[in-house]
Amino acid sequence: MLIVGIEFGEREFIIELDNGQKIDVPLRLYPRLTYASPDELRNCRFIGDGEGIHWEDLDEDISIENIFSGEGSHESKHSLRKWLKSRNQLTMGV
Repeated sequence: MLIVGIEFGEREFIIELDNGQKIDVPLRLYPRLTYASPDELRNCRFIGDGEGIHWEDLDEDISIENIFSGEGSHESKHSLRKWLKSRNQLTMGV
């Protein structure tokens, strides 16, 4: 199965698969998506012919296998804090 479409809700993103099935995925499983602006969320592209999704602005890749596993992000808290700090510095112009 491959991803052929994506939509965003307030607390989830919905992927559409090539078989027509739609799957709701909670944003909370992927902290970088939780902190993203609506524009950053929409700025994504399919990778591997639909085997995953890439968000350039967020430096985030999510595979269909990861979505099906339900495990969410494997990013460490330390890595997430470092990423959030770099985002804050960019926002503040530092």
